[in-house]
Amino acid sequence: MDFQQSLITTVHDYSLGNLDAVAFNRELSERPTTLLIPCLMEEFSRPALALIRDTLSSLKGLNRLVIALAAESAEDVAHAEAFFAGMPFPVQVHWTNGPAVKDLLESMGALGLEVTGPPGKGWAVWQGLGVACQDAEVVGLFDADIRTFGSAYPERMLRPLLDRSHGIAYVKAFYSRLSLETQALQGRATRLFVGPLLVSLEQIFGPLPYLRYLQSFRYPLAGEFAFTTDLAMNLRIPSDWGLEMGLLSEVFRHVATSRIAQVDLGLFDHKHKGLGSKPSEGLQRMAGEIFGTVLRSLMEHEGAVISMDQIPTLEVLYRRVGEDRVRQFGIDSAINRLPYNRHGEELAVHSFAELLRPGLSRLMESPVAHQLPSWSRLKSCNPSLQSDLSAAGQMDRPSASTMPSSQPLRRPNHKPRSSTSELVA
Repeated sequence: MDFQQSLITTVHDYSLGNLDAVAFNRELSERPTTLLIPCLMEEFSRPALALIRDTLSSLKGLNRLVIALAAESAEDVAHAEAFFAGMPFPVQVHWTNGPAVKDLLESMGALGLEVTGPPGKGWAVWQGLGVACQDAEVVGLFDADIRTFGSAYPERMLRPLLDRSHGIAYVKAFYSRLSLETQALQGRATRLFVGPLLVSLEQIFGPLPYLRYLQSFRYPLAGEFAFTTDLAMNLRIPSDWGLEMGLLSEVFRHVATSRIAQVDLGLFDHKHKGLGSKPSEGLQRMAGEIFGTVLRSLMEHEGAVISMDQIPTLEVLYRRVGEDRVRQFGIDSAINRLPYNRHGEELAVHSFAELLRPGLSRLMESPVAHQLPSWSRLKSCNPSLQSDLSAAGQMDRPSASTMPSSQPLRRPNHKPRSSTSELVA
């Protein structure tokens, strides 16, 4: 059994299933909590989002659910609203790229603020936080493609924040990413890039506090996290694939490590991104942008001096550590009788290693990244912007139409309790 604690408080999953829906709903009602799901329209044709919806339907005490939706038309938005009709709490579908939203955000250019994109998860999260933080004390974020979503996910991730006596301001999820179909290990960007990269950087720069902080997270690229709204309002939001690492950088800047926790959500599966055939595609693009984010954060938090002269050492170290991790994951998979493509993993490490030199070159040319400004700053410029954005995201709607039903997806051994009689039993 793993009892280990480190710099970041770790909430383990001891596999006892100690969930209490009634108590959790009571805690939700005592501290207003909003969930945020950034979403593409394509997710409504997949079973994962229906599973998430059905599971969340048991949260009678939830303050609100915000769907930050990128859609092509107002009719698509109406379909999304119909999909979430009948939930026991308010659901707000916020049209992130709607005409009214674009007009409003373009008007901020007069104040010298560029907040019109680029479109993507970071932009959706930034807008969603602006909407969600209006009337909540806690905001939790989940992706829309989680195929193993169960009632333990929101309960375990939110409860450290609901009880103020814990003093927690930020919670990050971690989990075992396995494919439901093949049972093979997933999460190559974390296992084969971020982990070896941080170890290599520590050997070059020494045990800097920021590197120690990042290495304390068991799954630093997890897209599931929650925070108090006073923290959320003060975070700058990265707008590229470096979103998760960039947010960890912002949290490091604002919060003492004693107020951060990570929570084990157990088995986890969602869409898997391919490696890509070139650096601008798939996981290679993702890893390249993560690399830039990590180096910028080292410069910002530690005053680290980074130069091209360090690249040969970093390349050698990264390849060695990456190849060691491939061997370790191979043993882990073998003993657990999981399929493992060692050759494919080795090739992924080599592809990631080839991103380091051009990645640092780009950083030297453009060391300052584009980040969307914090909502606390925006409120000082325009106190009504949050409410204006919320209203703009709901304009230009036709009447809601019926959303075609989708094939339900069930998590193994999980049955969401949705009826009132079951909830109070």
